[in-house]
Amino acid sequence: MFATTGMVAAPQQAAGQVAQNGSTTLPRSHHQRTGRPPAAPKSYDYLLKVLLVGDSDVGKQEILQDLEDGSADSPFCSGSAYKTTTILLDGKRVKLQLWDTSGQGRFCTIIRSYSRGAQGILLVYDITNKWSFDSIDRWLEEVEKHAPGVPKVLVGNRLHLAFKRQVQERDAELYAAKNHMAFFEVSPLCDFNIRESFCELSRMALHRNGMERLWRSNKVLSLQELCCRAIVARTSVYGLERLPLPTALKSHLKSYAISAAPSRQRARAHKHAHTRLNCTGRNSCAIA
Repeated sequence: MFATTGMVAAPQQAAGQVAQNGSTTLPRSHHQRTGRPPAAPKSYDYLLKVLLVGDSDVGKQEILQDLEDGSADSPFCSGSAYKTTTILLDGKRVKLQLWDTSGQGRFCTIIRSYSRGAQGILLVYDITNKWSFDSIDRWLEEVEKHAPGVPKVLVGNRLHLAFKRQVQERDAELYAAKNHMAFFEVSPLCDFNIRESFCELSRMALHRNGMERLWRSNKVLSLQELCCRAIVARTSVYGLERLPLPTALKSHLKSYAISAAPSRQRARAHKHAHTRLNCTGRNSCAIA
């Protein structure tokens, strides 16, 4: 006769301990053993540190004040504060940690400290203050000294005061192009180009760090592009003219069909690449 006691006890011990009253105690999970709660899932896909620099009174706080999420004072220095906001960029959640430094000269040491870890720089001037635009050279030199190669966006603030303009848009565009920066004129009062400037800076920062390729295939298409893709896939270019649609919309569909034709042809050629014909003689062909 075989002893079955050990054979039965083994699986019971593996599944859990049996108490005296017959109840089974299941093994504890990792966070129960360590006493720490399970880690909460992240609310973002990428985290970027962005620094706002420029003279005092150019409106850096105006740019930040209407952004979502909470703000917190810097634990390191009373002259600098950061605010967090999350933007949606091609279907990915990008959380921005926005650091606002004071424009006074004694806070240049703050730029030395925080620009080293920054992934993006916003250089802000006031379009109604020529002096603030002329000072961008000094801020740009300071940034390039401690954070060379970091993507930068030049921002002309207070566009709603364009009737008091002292800095021409063309001059700012030429300056930004000369220094390899993107350029936006913004208005916090009208909520104009604020989010667009942050999106462009985030795109530049992620591209620089090689992260763009990770989400390129997951790009969220607009509803218009989805509709165009569905119609063009089922209708020839000549058949679009017979559709009961407005003339402007049919013209747009034709343009989309012509622009998308090369990519469809490449996909079709790749799909049927294994059906190449190999001619072995004058009157004979073999399908590979």
